[in-house]
Amino acid sequence: MKRVLVTGCLGQIGSELVDRLRKDLGNSNVVATDIRMPQVVKENEIFEILDVMDLDKMRRLAEKYQVDTLIHLAALLSAVAEEKPQMAWNLNMTGLVNALEVAREFDLKFFTPSSIGAFGPDTPKDNTSQDTIQRPTTMYGVTKVAGELLCDYYHTKYGVDTRGVRFPGLISYTTLPGGGTTDYAVDIYYSAIKEGKYTCFIDRGTAMDMMYMPDAIDAIVQLMNADPNRLVHRNAFNISAMSFDPEEIKQSIQKVMPEFEMDYEVDPVRQGIANSWSNSLDTTCAQEEWGFSPKYDLDDMTKDMLVKLQEKLTEKV
Repeated sequence: MKRVLVTGCLGQIGSELVDRLRKDLGNSNVVATDIRMPQVVKENEIFEILDVMDLDKMRRLAEKYQVDTLIHLAALLSAVAEEKPQMAWNLNMTGLVNALEVAREFDLKFFTPSSIGAFGPDTPKDNTSQDTIQRPTTMYGVTKVAGELLCDYYHTKYGVDTRGVRFPGLISYTTLPGGGTTDYAVDIYYSAIKEGKYTCFIDRGTAMDMMYMPDAIDAIVQLMNADPNRLVHRNAFNISAMSFDPEEIKQSIQKVMPEFEMDYEVDPVRQGIANSWSNSLDTTCAQEEWGFSPKYDLDDMTKDMLVKLQEKLTEKV
C-alpha cells in the first residue's frame, strides 16, 4: 500500500483505520471518503464526499488521486439491515460491486470486511472452521456471504488482489456503535463510566467472538501488507481475539469497578441474530497464512477501555 482510498471512513472501523493509515503513509497518501462531511477536516488531510452507489464518482476519485489500494468499508450493519433489508441489499451489494469494478479497472489492491454474520444457525458454533456451512438467516449475513463470493470471483476471474477478514464484534472507545448486534459490548463500557450500571439487550450465556479495535486495525494493515503468495484463502479469514458472554464482560468490569451493576432487557431481534452466530472461531488459517496474532484479551481490553473512555468523557464535560 502506498496511496489508499477508503470508503465509509466515518464508521467505527474507518475512523480509526484512516488515522492509522495517515500515520503510516502520510496524509497526502490517504483519501478518506464518506457520504457526509466529518465535523473537522484538517488542512493537510484529504476528504471527499462519496456515495458508493455512484460508480462514476468512485472512478474519478481513484483516477484523480492515483491510488493503488481501495479499502471498502461502507455498509449497513446487522440490526439496521434487518430493519431496512432492501436498503441493506442495495447498499451492501451495489456499493461492493462498484468498488470491485474500480479495483478491476485500475488494478488496485482491494480490501473489504466480512463478518461472523456470514454464519447461520446450521454453522458449527464452537471453534468454527474457516471453510464451513454458511446459511445466514439475516439480510446482513446474506450480503456478507455474497460479498465473500464476489471477492473470490473477482480474484479468480479478473486477477484482482482481493483480501478480507470475517470480523467478530469490534469494541472501540473512539466511535459510537453503528447498529450491530454486538454493540452491547461497546455500550456496556460507556454506561459503566456514565451511570455505573447497564441494561443488556443480549441475554446471559450468549457467547460471541469479539476483538478490540487496535487489534482489528493491525489485522487489516498486516493482511494488506502480506505476501500474496502465502494467501491460500485471500478473502474472509476468520479472526478473533476473545469469546465471552455478557456476564463475563460484567465480571471483567467489576474487577476495576466493583460497584458496577447489570440487568437484562433482551431485544428479541438482536438476540435471534446472536443465536444464529458462532460462539468461537478457529483462526488457524489467518495465523498460518499471514501471521495474525491479537494482543488484547478481555481484561486487558477492559482496563484500557475504561481508562480511555474516562479521559474522553471527561474532556467533553
